[in-house]
Amino acid sequence: MKIQVQTADFDLQSELNAMRAGRPDTGAIVSFIGLVRDVNDGKSVAGMELEHYPGMTEKALQQIAEQAQQRWELIDLTVIHRVGPLLPTDQIVLVAVASRHRGNAFAACEFIMDYLKTEAPFWKKEQTTEGERWVDARETDQVALEKWIAAGVPQDCAI
Repeated sequence: MKIQVQTADFDLQSELNAMRAGRPDTGAIVSFIGLVRDVNDGKSVAGMELEHYPGMTEKALQQIAEQAQQRWELIDLTVIHRVGPLLPTDQIVLVAVASRHRGNAFAACEFIMDYLKTEAPFWKKEQTTEGERWVDARETDQVALEKWIAAGVPQDCAI
């Protein structure tokens, strides 16, 4: 398991290669990359700053990842989340999950992302043409989280 919070960009192919190395039992790797959009809620976005609490954030990401490992049979997983100033099209987050079968990998990847969007201690401030603004989780993010809670996953798994 790899959990990192960093300012530097990441290379998808390098991360996937590292997950596959020496693991012939891997049958599927599912990955998600989140990007900075140039428009959010109808406003042009010139950039974004992501803030976090060092130590606290990594611990929360670790707990989310451990919940995924307990719920599905996984071989490996990687969560890399960037912080600091970012521009439109920059990569923000990578979640990659390896398992023997695709179903576990898809479900675990979606679960991790749904919890990251709502429970991980990151704060996003966008620079728009109308000035700076803090970005809250979307209602759709909360709905996505609630499906996991309804399925028996504790809401506070990241705390």
